[in-house]
Amino acid sequence: MSLLPHLRLEPTQSADACVIWLHGLGASGDDFAPVARYLALPKVRFILPHAPQMPVTVNNGHIMPAWYDLRASGRNDAVDTEGVQHSATQIAAFIDAERAAGMAADRIVLAGFSQGGAVAYHTALSYPQRLGGLLACSTYLATSDSLIRSDANHDLPIAVHHGHHDEVVMPARGKSAISQLQQWGYPVTEQWYPMGHEVCMPQLDDVRDWMLARLA
Repeated sequence: MSLLPHLRLEPTQSADACVIWLHGLGASGDDFAPVARYLALPKVRFILPHAPQMPVTVNNGHIMPAWYDLRASGRNDAVDTEGVQHSATQIAAFIDAERAAGMAADRIVLAGFSQGGAVAYHTALSYPQRLGGLLACSTYLATSDSLIRSDANHDLPIAVHHGHHDEVVMPARGKSAISQLQQWGYPVTEQWYPMGHEVCMPQLDDVRDWMLARLA
């Protein structure tokens, strides 16, 4: 499988770890390039894929970068499950490529914001080799009913970040994901911030600390 278009940001020293970060609906990998540069993690490569262009039902069928279609806002049953699964396969191809180049799977962390977070959830929890961790930002667990979870990642460290005032992915959806993950037995940490559907500077400092703990 050919890889999606993407940004690849290399550290100043030879990389021995990798973060693959997925953007939200209507955005691109470029949106998180400043985040990657701010984090400045030593010996960590950042891969920032661009979602393909597709019509999105909830946005009147307008064509925009999207990981999957949304048929209505705020409901898991309105999610294009097959689209999530397809995008997860495309992201798994990035992990496979890094491993083929010599990167150990447990040195690879997945991160995702909003729609990208839903795909990151599906990819990480189903990937057949043990990964380094999962960061889920302002997102939800879209495919809990169809997800076939990997035994290799049964204890994957998961950090969930969400804004108290998120008007796009309501806090209740983030809490629902946390509850489901805990029922499944994953070691989940949650952090909440006084923000909307966005990222904030205190959060990025927490992201750095969490990633350093996973990849040090």
